[in-house]
Amino acid sequence: MTRYLHERKNWPQFRFSLKRLAVRLAYVQYRQGRLSGRMESLPAPIRARAALLTLIDDIGASAALGGVTLAAAELEAALGRHLGADVPAPSPAPAPAPAPAPADTAVEAAVAMALDAARTCAEPLAAARLFAWHAGLFAHAASPPSTVGAWRPHVRRPMPLSSDPVQRVHIPLPAPARLDREMRGFLAWYNGTSPLDPVLKAGVAHLWLAALRPFDDGNGRIVRAITDRLLTGSAPGGERFFSLSAQLYLERDAYAATLETTETGGLDITPWLAWFLGCLDRALDTAGERLAPVLRTAQFWGAHAGAAFTPRQRAMLDRLLEGMEGDLTTSRWAGLAGCSQDTALREIDDLLRRGILAKAPGGGRSTRYVLAGAT
Repeated sequence: MTRYLHERKNWPQFRFSLKRLAVRLAYVQYRQGRLSGRMESLPAPIRARAALLTLIDDIGASAALGGVTLAAAELEAALGRHLGADVPAPSPAPAPAPAPAPADTAVEAAVAMALDAARTCAEPLAAARLFAWHAGLFAHAASPPSTVGAWRPHVRRPMPLSSDPVQRVHIPLPAPARLDREMRGFLAWYNGTSPLDPVLKAGVAHLWLAALRPFDDGNGRIVRAITDRLLTGSAPGGERFFSLSAQLYLERDAYAATLETTETGGLDITPWLAWFLGCLDRALDTAGERLAPVLRTAQFWGAHAGAAFTPRQRAMLDRLLEGMEGDLTTSRWAGLAGCSQDTALREIDDLLRRGILAKAPGGGRSTRYVLAGAT
């Protein structure tokens, strides 16, 4: 008969071998420090842009793991509403915009939870905060769980199997009568002064809370928010430029299999932590690819420091540097920038003369433009 972690005699007294994890942990810490150091050397607006992209990846991927699709553009707009002037946006200043569309409540709730987790990473974690996150996630849901903003009152929810690796309803859960005591124990450990490395602590917390699944639904998103909270607190300066959730989404099959193997094993969680550290290492690889356009933007503007550009030229160059989708034509420049075709052509010709833009190869009805050297 299968026994689960929470059914083990000495639960939750996890064991793991620091000796076996030491090299992986040191390498992840080294790489995280190098990434943070590289980002620290960039101008504040570029660094803020990188942090924004990381948040977008975090929120979108964690929601996707839970079967919820949140558009990146809507996430960026919501982050802009929450952060205001702190969010740099590489977009032209268009003609007066129409009244904004109503905010997507699912997006707003996900953004609010992620920002609260990041901003409070140095503070103790309380049940009230978790209840608030959970209530926010389901405040306007079309089919909310029966219990919102409180520990689940059921052993199992009568619902189909979730896509989220954490929310696997076919695994027997700890009885509701245990949850208050179990969560008080978890929070006491989380807020304690253990000498455990914060990166390893994030891995332990992830597994611990996944095994409890204290809510009716949304456990995966809350587990990953808490994990990100710990990882943000462990990052130099409290700024994190890699997304574990995005990597977990890329590796969602392995994520699910590793969680299931661990939850049906013993209390020695060394293999889980080794996989967790490996996933963080791969997340740092992915971050390098994700942030390459941001770094390219910083390099470009460093090379052209002091040169004169119109605001529209700066904004459109930012778009190109970040990998704007679709062709750049005179008509598209005019549409995005909210200016006339003549003005767009004059500004493009200026950049052509200075060797910053080039005409793309191939013909067609409209001339296409790219950054010089990108043809």
